[in-house]
Amino acid sequence: MNNQRNIRILVECAVMVGLAAVLSEFKFSLPFGGSVTIFSMVPIIIIGLRHGPVWGFSTAFVYSMLQFMFDASKLSGWGIAGAKAFILCTLFDYIIAFTILGATGFFKSAIDRTRQRGEKIIIASAAALLVCVLRYISHVFVGAVLWYELFKDSIAEGAWVYSIIYNLQYMLPETIITLAAAPAVVTVLSVVNKQKKF
Repeated sequence: MNNQRNIRILVECAVMVGLAAVLSEFKFSLPFGGSVTIFSMVPIIIIGLRHGPVWGFSTAFVYSMLQFMFDASKLSGWGIAGAKAFILCTLFDYIIAFTILGATGFFKSAIDRTRQRGEKIIIASAAALLVCVLRYISHVFVGAVLWYELFKDSIAEGAWVYSIIYNLQYMLPETIITLAAAPAVVTVLSVVNKQKKF
């Protein structure tokens, strides 16, 4: 029975990674770089809230690798050269930035305990806000340490100011869009949890 349950969860995680990958292709590219997607983080957030941190981080890691593979061909065009730069970019712009979405799993017990829809929305919103902020911090770090060094000749601001502003231009709307989905996330969780437990 436990093996059957794990297989079903694995299939669910795979479907959600696929959905997140598809949603990440519906994006608005910004003139100075970066892009805003339509709810692409939400499927991964749902897995964390539904199945906890282990499944959440595992699913988010797979999603991070997909994101990296989608953009890997562009890295040389973005000025990435050398092992150190490649590792920094891979770690902080992809693996850490997207795997951190699994941290919503730490909110599973809190969202399971409450019966009030309003409280569930607040918890889901807090979880989404936390992972968006952590993802933003990861991008800011690599922006100041790596990207600024590559393009500093054309940047007037200092490294950290540049990175904070640059990454805020897409992470702020991305966060707002993700938070707007919190009621829908709670609805999905409520509907799924009413089905047969596995």
